Amino acid sequence: MGAMEASLAAAEVGAAIGAGKLPRVVIIGGGFGGLAAARRLAGAAADVVLIDRRNHHVFQPLLYQVATAALSPADIAAPIRQALRDVKNCHVVLGEPRGIDLAARTVTLESGPIGYDFLVLAAGATHSYFGHDSWEASAPGLKTLEDATEIRRRILLAFEFAEYAANEELRRAALTFAIIGAGPTGVELAGAIKEIAAQSIPADFRNIDTKTTRVILFEGGSRILPAMDAASSERARRDLEAMGVEVRCDARVTDVQPEGVRVGEDFIKVRTVFWAAGVRASSLGAMLGVPLDKAGRVIVEEDLSIMGYPEVFVVGDMAFAKSAESGEQVPGVAQGALQGGRFVGELIAKVIANPGAARGAFSYNDKGTMATIGRSKAVAEIKGYKFGGYFAWLLWSLIHVASLITFRNRLAVFVSWTWSWFFFSRDARLILGDSKARKL
Repeated sequence: MGAMEASLAAAEVGAAIGAGKLPRVVIIGGGFGGLAAARRLAGAAADVVLIDRRNHHVFQPLLYQVATAALSPADIAAPIRQALRDVKNCHVVLGEPRGIDLAARTVTLESGPIGYDFLVLAAGATHSYFGHDSWEASAPGLKTLEDATEIRRRILLAFEFAEYAANEELRRAALTFAIIGAGPTGVELAGAIKEIAAQSIPADFRNIDTKTTRVILFEGGSRILPAMDAASSERARRDLEAMGVEVRCDARVTDVQPEGVRVGEDFIKVRTVFWAAGVRASSLGAMLGVPLDKAGRVIVEEDLSIMGYPEVFVVGDMAFAKSAESGEQVPGVAQGALQGGRFVGELIAKVIANPGAARGAFSYNDKGTMATIGRSKAVAEIKGYKFGGYFAWLLWSLIHVASLITFRNRLAVFVSWTWSWFFFSRDARLILGDSKARKL
């Protein structure tokens, strides 16, 4: 942030806290949890300041659709200011925290410190390479719009490179994609890449048969989609294999290089690798000096506050929380962040109105788990019921469209998906950044 931007941020924060009469709630993160908390504080007797290093909210469950050219970035994103325009007591600040002092109750930005009466940390998570951070250059993950457009660039350039490759060995390497990690993101990427190659672009190239594209999905565990029931995992595997995806379970990748990946004693030549194997919480948690779990998540109390600091809350991917009702860990999914943000927003508003009010405990309502595999193929588990095939895919589609943050997003995604359904088209095939095919 330059000097002018810093001064603007300082001026904006000053405006937000200028009255100095109301309790100040600082929220860090404009994702699902942060927005949910801010919206629940609408009309509360508080000054709310939401800080994010980006000016937009991203609907992360559909990032893979941007990465695979089914949607454009603006289809799944919206400006944070627009999302909170009706929360009149909320001020949005574009900035990134440099430090958090729990004792002094301050968050430090480049523009200076901001005091708070309540603090909500909802900064999400990033990729975890399990100590092999050097792999990131060859195997990008998928957490942001920038990640999505980079993955899209690499997918499309792989076909461009293969079209004019000097020999068959280079061509085959270019037409081989490896995805490491078979959770929902890995499964969805694998199916989408195979559909691109088999259905969307075969007629666009003259020198290669894109239908021969090889997609390999590696999973270190015994089955894909390990968070789902074994029957759902097996159905997803069968569907992927029917599409032509090679699924390799109990396959731990031990090295990632620009020329390929090593799995045990085998080295597979592949030019394009994507990472979907693990995440770690935002580094903001480490600034607090409180207990963290091995993934860097802050261990929170039953009301999602930090032990010893009842005015500080952590929600979403940053929190290691257990549901009061079930005693089970709250999963790091969008619903967990949404419900946690709503709970904290309501709790803070209640405590401001009545400092002696009972705080209660957070209980997570598991609304189900879904993963789409391809056209008319998905698996879903909702309240003990298991679905697969077309019905699960339709349910997945309707729920995701309905969950998008703005009407424009919902309309844009619905129109794009309808068009793609009839014409097998992926019209967002734009290579952004360096478009030289030799640089993959």
